[in-house]
Amino acid sequence: MFWRGLVNGESGIDTITHFDPAPFASKIAGQVRDLVHEDHFHVKELRRTDPFVRFGIVAARRAMEDSGLQLKEEEAERAGVLVGSGIGGLNIMEESSRILLERGPRRLSPFCIPQMICNMLPGMIAIEFGLRGPNFAIVSACTTATHSIGEALRVIQHNEADVVVAGGAEAAITKLGVGGFAAMKALSTRNDDPKGASRPFDLDRDGFVIGEGGGVVVLEEFESARKRGAKIYCEVAGYGRTGDAYHMTAPPADGAGATRGMKLAVADAGLNPADVDYINAHGTSTTLNDSSETLAIKQALGEDVAKKIAVSSTKSMTGHLLGAAGGIEAVACALAIRDGVVPPTINYTTPDPACDLDYVPNEAREMPVKTCLSNSLGFGGHNATLCFKAI
Repeated sequence: MFWRGLVNGESGIDTITHFDPAPFASKIAGQVRDLVHEDHFHVKELRRTDPFVRFGIVAARRAMEDSGLQLKEEEAERAGVLVGSGIGGLNIMEESSRILLERGPRRLSPFCIPQMICNMLPGMIAIEFGLRGPNFAIVSACTTATHSIGEALRVIQHNEADVVVAGGAEAAITKLGVGGFAAMKALSTRNDDPKGASRPFDLDRDGFVIGEGGGVVVLEEFESARKRGAKIYCEVAGYGRTGDAYHMTAPPADGAGATRGMKLAVADAGLNPADVDYINAHGTSTTLNDSSETLAIKQALGEDVAKKIAVSSTKSMTGHLLGAAGGIEAVACALAIRDGVVPPTINYTTPDPACDLDYVPNEAREMPVKTCLSNSLGFGGHNATLCFKAI
């Protein structure tokens, strides 16, 4: 459903229903609308988990099922979990704060702290599947899932594990989450046109649209996967990560950090810029991000090469999943390689002179995809790029 929606250019953005958005400047979001939590978790589990953990667990279940992995007891110590969240248990934080203020400290749940902390997500995934290898949660805002997949690659390369479940999950469509981002003037206020609100690289973009969900993949050492006849989508061939050391929330106009991240990922994969067929851009639909990322792509790959590469932002359809964004975008890259189709950037109607690359406007494009990059750029100046390659 996810991939079909991207290829068909379908927007998942609509008016917020998690709470009454009337008082808020931005009233739209990319909500998960078709997941009935009660179908996946027992009542006790629902009481003890924040939605971000549930999103991550469901995503991990699907990834593990798709992988066909059947780990033996002696293999469990060579199987790890690196699944993070940019914000963590915001729903529980809000609810616990309300209980504390209205009913006092004695009415707080003994699970309120475990429910909130980001590392509970990989912990719960490990418990479910009995994975006793490296286990931790990276928290780096919108770069979280990309960092997690990249560090999972390093764990396997360093022979610390044979299998790592990696990605991110987020559930920040709450009053505090939406209100906080709106206070920064970061969110789109195109409330009368939800499906047209996220418009990366378009001249009329006015901010990002917040999303939620989970994106998890299973990385496995190649010989291990080959020997068991695994279904292999692609190779995670390269990884680059840098820091801006510039500003709490804004990227530098020259895109220097993102530039270095892409260069490092391409070099780590042993490739040349001309080998890149597709880039799944961070593409948030904010004025600063889209122009600086465009410049970074041209600087990293060379302007002549960059203008021949298909670049798209799937956030035009999903919204921005913050710490989970890199997870679902890694999935999009793997499927683009598998199917030979690049998802579009929808809502692209008015070109911006500062954004002058091929953004695959409005319709998916069938083309061979042998190598692609996925960019994530986070608050705090965190930049990460993954390079995926066809097997």
